[in-house]
Amino acid sequence: MRPTVRQVSVAPIAVTGMGCICAAGKNLPDSMEALLRGERHPAPPVRFASDHPVRYPVFEAADFEEPPDLLRTSAFGLHAAREAVVDAGLDRKTLSALRVGVCVGTTVGTVVSEETFCRGYLAGHVPDMTPIRRILRSNPADVIAREFDLSGPRQTVVTACASGTDAVGIAGSWIRAGLCDAAIAGGADELGRITYIGFISLMITDDSPCKPFDRHRKGLNLGEGAAMLVLASERVLRRSGMRARSILLGYGSAADAYHMTAPQPDGVGLRSAISEAMATGGVSPTSVAFVNAHGTGTPDNDRVESRVLHDMLPGIPFLSTKGYTGHTLGAAGAIEAVFTAACLEMGKIPANAGFETPDPEIGITPVREVTAVTGTVALSESLAFGGNNSVVVLGKA
Repeated sequence: MRPTVRQVSVAPIAVTGMGCICAAGKNLPDSMEALLRGERHPAPPVRFASDHPVRYPVFEAADFEEPPDLLRTSAFGLHAAREAVVDAGLDRKTLSALRVGVCVGTTVGTVVSEETFCRGYLAGHVPDMTPIRRILRSNPADVIAREFDLSGPRQTVVTACASGTDAVGIAGSWIRAGLCDAAIAGGADELGRITYIGFISLMITDDSPCKPFDRHRKGLNLGEGAAMLVLASERVLRRSGMRARSILLGYGSAADAYHMTAPQPDGVGLRSAISEAMATGGVSPTSVAFVNAHGTGTPDNDRVESRVLHDMLPGIPFLSTKGYTGHTLGAAGAIEAVFTAACLEMGKIPANAGFETPDPEIGITPVREVTAVTGTVALSESLAFGGNNSVVVLGKA
């Protein structure tokens, strides 16, 4: 049964700047070029070791050195925020004259990266407190607010793999409610040994490059990185002279309350989130150019998500970009949101990396090559542990 969401469309929010770092590239232009070239380079992890007999591939952000006083997750977020602020044409003086909020999604990156300290403490040692001071300085939202001396609301969102999408949607609601004039919103997460082993233990990782929506998909590959968007109200856009690269039209979020790690088989939560996002954005299916799907490559996720797309948005092109970045957890929704906005700008989408064999159980197939798209809006979807489902609708500027 398809849920009915009754909601009046809300004011659009301008996306004036975007930044990204992931395995595909150290900034958004480089990442988009890699996607359009079909490049991806999953490999066993380099930054940490594991005694697991299978060396599962991951998508590490190469050649990135975090500062010694920050955790890698927050350094990723700050890197992407700096790019987004420059892309928006902003400087510190302009930012200081506005009420600018910060909303950042993450999952485990700022919690489990100090394993050495924890092992020493549990063994009865008195370890050096420098790692703890680094953790206390590394709240992702606070790091960005400190960097730019921002005075608006700030929040770190932790809703598993929907965190980045939720952060963008929440920041948009702040602006609409008048809580701030603009916001820096997105997600950040790092790879670590505990996360790596944890996902292996769940038996949802692929020992080869991931294959979203493919008949022979076996699971996900983990990744890391961050993406940030600068959001602004229409009033600020007019007053500042900033340009809009994209428009945040709608946002929807709904919980399955079904299982800690598996989506509800009928996809009721995702259906509700899509309906709400499209209703708040005043969007009809006929205007949708494409869907950037969550597409992890796990059997359950791809089956449920594809069935929902088949029912609600039949015939609309879709793809997963996780074949190029891996699953970046709390950063995934934000990275995929900036990819979605960039693809709308270009009028084309990359191929769904890793897809070769259609799955008759799914019944629909993602795009297999770089594909021109028409339409004025696109959806970016996130399905997360805990039954979290979140969707943003982005439009052409």
